[in-house]
Amino acid sequence: MILSHQDIRKAVEERRIVFDPPLVRDQFKEASVDLRLGFPFTILQKDLHGVKISVAHGLKPIQNANFSTTIDLKEKNALGQAETFTIEPKMFVLAMTYEKVTVPLDMIAMVEGRSTYARVGLSMHQTAPWIHPAFEG
Repeated sequence: MILSHQDIRKAVEERRIVFDPPLVRDQFKEASVDLRLGFPFTILQKDLHGVKISVAHGLKPIQNANFSTTIDLKEKNALGQAETFTIEPKMFVLAMTYEKVTVPLDMIAMVEGRSTYARVGLSMHQTAPWIHPAFEG
């Protein structure tokens, strides 16, 4: 079942669904919530000459090859201006949402990209479209 605008708001008010930091009013849509982009960006190298990936050894060779660099933007720079990040052509960047989302055990959330961004080549989640419920055990 997909929750309506009213059901999402009610679940947030009851703290069944938690957004940290809290959402602002215009993030709520008819049957969804718009999440914001966070500040860390991980930039992946264009090529990995000589790096071999195998099922037996997992991703260790990539990690050991300094495959990526992470930068943490700040909301504002020293002049009070919003810090920005430019994605150059052929660049592959990983980013996270600004909000941490927690859903109860009887729900699961789905992360979907916006067609507006897809039309200009920005793709949301490559392989992980779900926000799984919080499990305490």
